[in-house]
Amino acid sequence: MKTQYDVVVIGAGIIGLSIAWEVARRSDLSIAVIEKGAGIGEGSTGASSAICRHRYSLDELVQLASDGIGAYRNWPEFTGLSEPQAAFQNDTVLWMPGSDTEWAEREHVRMQRLGIATSVLDDDDLQERFPALSPCTIAPDTETGEAHVCSGGGRHLLELDGGWMDPMAAAQDLVAACRSKGVDIRFRSRVVDIEMQGGRVSGIRLESGESIAAPVLINAAGPWCRELYESAGIGLRWDLKPTRIQMLYRDRPADLPGQIPVTADLDGGIYFRTQNRGQQLIVGSVLEEDEREVVANPDEFDRDADEDFRLVKLHILHHRIPDLASRGKVMGYCGLYTMNRDDVHPVVGPTEVEGFWVANGLSGHGFKLAPAIGSMVAAALTGDRLATDTPIPIEFFAIDREPIQLESKNVLA
Repeated sequence: MKTQYDVVVIGAGIIGLSIAWEVARRSDLSIAVIEKGAGIGEGSTGASSAICRHRYSLDELVQLASDGIGAYRNWPEFTGLSEPQAAFQNDTVLWMPGSDTEWAEREHVRMQRLGIATSVLDDDDLQERFPALSPCTIAPDTETGEAHVCSGGGRHLLELDGGWMDPMAAAQDLVAACRSKGVDIRFRSRVVDIEMQGGRVSGIRLESGESIAAPVLINAAGPWCRELYESAGIGLRWDLKPTRIQMLYRDRPADLPGQIPVTADLDGGIYFRTQNRGQQLIVGSVLEEDEREVVANPDEFDRDADEDFRLVKLHILHHRIPDLASRGKVMGYCGLYTMNRDDVHPVVGPTEVEGFWVANGLSGHGFKLAPAIGSMVAAALTGDRLATDTPIPIEFFAIDREPIQLESKNVLA
């Protein structure tokens, strides 16, 4: 392996690999991706639900999501691979806002203005298209578990071009694409120090004692990112915290009718989608209260879902899918988000230390935004723009920006 590169990316998750790929496909720079784990997906990527939805509170995020999803929808062309492992699953994305009957119409108008294909469904439309889903607009009682008489009359927003993708397969494809362009990807290589010379970065030192020289380092280390800021001598003003995120999955009964879209049940506080060719359902939370458990050491945290989380989220899932049988094994697992506690948006770009770039604090948005973040960094770093690059400038997420003002600070912000 070489010991000197033009660019070193630290972290081989979906963000780091996307940045490496975008730099490699538009330049002749020598690039290495350095990963502490034994393989890809040991950070946030491996536990990602990888949902690809366009709707965000800010128009700029809608654009970034659209750019990212556009890459996934055209994955063979984007990666240059004739037979990639990953394929975009266009299951659509359904937003169920409960009793707020104006929300869907309002967001539909906004999405149309931004070029996103959406439609508004009433109860009849919903049950015709997705017969397994209940249109009930009353949130289930998660305190007592008592049943209620369901009430309809809701209006629901459907993203026609949304869906999901297998995050591990996508990451494997990016590894293959990067290597086809000569990018070195090294595993089991933990960075323990940022080396400096003349007030700027000069390289990294690994746990093995080996040094790798590079004038540009990109911190894409996810939950481990703060260690690198400290090593570079940067007093980070953003409150980036590795945060434990719980998920459930269970078998989908073969007799459950029709398609199940990616669904955001806003009143219930959950989202769900299928996986494994529609044979399983995975379930997560959209509530800010479920994004607060900070992990002191990202290498050591409880990877099994809590029992109370399991019971509450399953109760809500059964309310939304009434014919979902209670039998069958339910499994839980946990991953890590790097939550930006200040505004749940990433910090991206160069820092006060010359040569030290960052792409951190994705706050649960990482997978869908990764191709756009990659193009954003690569364009700024190389000065070369491609037709597929996002039009949103890197300054939008600059490390010295002011916090973005939002009504809520959760994964759906």
